[in-house]
Amino acid sequence: MRLSPDLVRSLPAVALHDHLDGGLRPATVLQLCAELGIAPPPIPPARDADGGTDVPGGAEAPTAQDIAEWFHTAADSGSLPAYLSTFDRTVALMQTAPALQRIAREFVEDMVADGVVYAETRWAPHQHTAGGLTLDAAVQAVQDGLDEGVAAAEAAGSTIVVGQLLCYLRHLDPSDDLVDLAIARRDTGVLGIDLAGPEAGFPASRFAAQFSRAREAGIHVTIHAGEADGPASIADALDCGAERIGHGVRLVEDIDADPGATSSADDMAGETAGGTAGGAAGEIAGGATGDAADGAAGETAGGAAGETAGGPAGAPTSTQGSASTPTARFGPVAARVHREQICLEVCPSSNLQTGAAAELSLHAVGPLHELGFAVALSSDNRLMSRTSTSREMTLAAETFDWTLDDLEQVVLTGLDAGFAPAATRQTLRKDIVLPAFRATREQSAREQSARGQSAGEPDAREPGPRGQAAREPGARGHAARES
Repeated sequence: MRLSPDLVRSLPAVALHDHLDGGLRPATVLQLCAELGIAPPPIPPARDADGGTDVPGGAEAPTAQDIAEWFHTAADSGSLPAYLSTFDRTVALMQTAPALQRIAREFVEDMVADGVVYAETRWAPHQHTAGGLTLDAAVQAVQDGLDEGVAAAEAAGSTIVVGQLLCYLRHLDPSDDLVDLAIARRDTGVLGIDLAGPEAGFPASRFAAQFSRAREAGIHVTIHAGEADGPASIADALDCGAERIGHGVRLVEDIDADPGATSSADDMAGETAGGTAGGAAGEIAGGATGDAADGAAGETAGGAAGETAGGPAGAPTSTQGSASTPTARFGPVAARVHREQICLEVCPSSNLQTGAAAELSLHAVGPLHELGFAVALSSDNRLMSRTSTSREMTLAAETFDWTLDDLEQVVLTGLDAGFAPAATRQTLRKDIVLPAFRATREQSAREQSARGQSAGEPDAREPGPRGQAAREPGARGHAARES
């Protein structure tokens, strides 16, 4: 089955990592610049057909296409700090309640148009008070826009669940105000907190007290790490209580691939039982609804079974796949992320722009998924990277020869790791995501049959999700989490 962009866009998707100030529509940038009296980005003068002469009005009347190209080119810097500097332009347009509300509403509209059924938008309220808004008023404006977008989607017959993540910025001084806001608004749209901004030189541990207080209050935590700094930054984030890692692609620096070695059947059985299958057995035993007590009991049972069969569950050697699959040895951070199935919020296109990977074929998402890490794909900054979640899924599928099962695994991993209440996510899984992928498989089977193939003959490119052979699609190494 060819996973074309149109086919992928027709499938339900999950966006865990999408910045509100990185997703403005180019036309909205132009309109807000005009309304607020702010000069648009410096678009070069237009040229005639042979490129020789300035066309009058080229620089004075930029188009939405000009704006889109400027942001993409400026962000394509090879450096995270340079990439982040483009946000000065968008943040300047997001200092009033009407602007925030509009951008949040359009976020929902764009997610729905891209097939996303579950989305979390993250942003840093501290950056949006220059126009006189309080932190609470800014958060309320964003929530009003999200609510407006969801209501419009429902009226049009679409289903989407959205929520906010409030970001601290690494280079600013720690404060308790965002934790206070998250606690106060936990039932009105705020799903958790994040730490973003320049990574190198600004450890997450500076905010350890804030994250500790958040976790004690039951507020979910995700932290950007492993994008512009290495595995030690990921470990620091985990020690601060991160339940997910934003990006995390430099985790591969803690994985030692050994292409000369191959796994034995006994090794494979042990890892399958002790790692992935043990975790899946635990989730199945505990139920997919996220019942904490039953899930813990099930995971214990599954993990114990795996440890008996193949050594300690989540041991630092992965031998996923067939008997000829190359082995990879995990260092301590990679072993921890793999064992605990910490979700990595991976955004390939933006990683190419910030220098985390030189080209897509060398991006970490391929080997991380292959080795059974919990990977979810998102768009990060749709304006700067000129992308969308469905495009990121399509690019990964094309580059790494993923199948429909692989995409389903990635979507369900993201849904399992979402911060909205477990019952809400389970409904999306049962009523929308699983039926959509099942219907696509059935349609593919009918098309194969029409071409003269047996309806029951499996597609040669659909062997199941890579590195997940023993796992139910979407099952992770722990029971679903209650909010």
